[in-house]
Amino acid sequence: MDLTVWRSFVTVCRLGSLSAAAAELHRTQSALSRQIAGLERALGVPLVERHARGVRPTPAGEVFRRHAVATLDEADRAVRAARNALNGAPARTLAVGATPSLAAGIVPEAVKALLEDGGPTPWSLTPGLSAHLHERLLAGHLDVAVVTDAPPGLTVDPRIDRRHLGQDELVVVLPTTHPRAGSGPLPLRSLAHETWTEDNDGSAALLHRHAARAGFTPHIALPAADLPGKLALVATGHAIALAPGSLTRALRPDITTVPLTDPPVRGIFALTPRHDPHPLTGDLLDRLTVALAPADRRRPTPR
Repeated sequence: MDLTVWRSFVTVCRLGSLSAAAAELHRTQSALSRQIAGLERALGVPLVERHARGVRPTPAGEVFRRHAVATLDEADRAVRAARNALNGAPARTLAVGATPSLAAGIVPEAVKALLEDGGPTPWSLTPGLSAHLHERLLAGHLDVAVVTDAPPGLTVDPRIDRRHLGQDELVVVLPTTHPRAGSGPLPLRSLAHETWTEDNDGSAALLHRHAARAGFTPHIALPAADLPGKLALVATGHAIALAPGSLTRALRPDITTVPLTDPPVRGIFALTPRHDPHPLTGDLLDRLTVALAPADRRRPTPR
């Protein structure tokens, strides 16, 4: 089968829309529809179904999607390995996955330290939610997944080693023009009247859980598609949001943070396969632990 068609199908499932997928892939919607229909004929099963807001995979389509993602990832790794071998680089790329907030700051910082100390090494970074990264790790397409125990939590799996890297206190992100910008630590209850935005169900569940403890129900009026979208809504004054403290150093300049007196805390963990770990895994995990440490613990000790 043509892997181009597989990529088209995976893109349609990811975006939930034929028109959006066609735009991303620079094809016409009718050509994309013909590709999906041809794939369904070849497999002998329906792969997508239409609903009011677009399309979604059928049960058979979801099973095929998971295998298709794994196959496409392996094909991409094969291409990179061949090119690296031609250039005399090490054949094995260090494949790292991380949640969006960690991929935006802490993980690149740790990899930079790794490369500065150990020399050039091919590596890749795949952002995703914790459950998705767990799936990719099991499929053999990641060497390390840097995830959190935010809702719905982490799955215990005997095939995976889990190492606790540190704790991350959440902060409130505000536009720099917000009346609370520059304030000291605030109780979450003091923000009960605000409009909130969140970018995934786990983040929304965390906000609801801690708001309930503070005695109010947050008004999440503007769900965002992803982390950059959430931060854009905050920067333009439409809403405020919870964000990981580890993201602070990577925030855009029109956003500021306010600490909480009663902050939600999430644990950050590294998942690694028990079989055939990458030789650089241990060194990377050590540097991630340092990158996540409080600033005063990262300063060199005076002599």
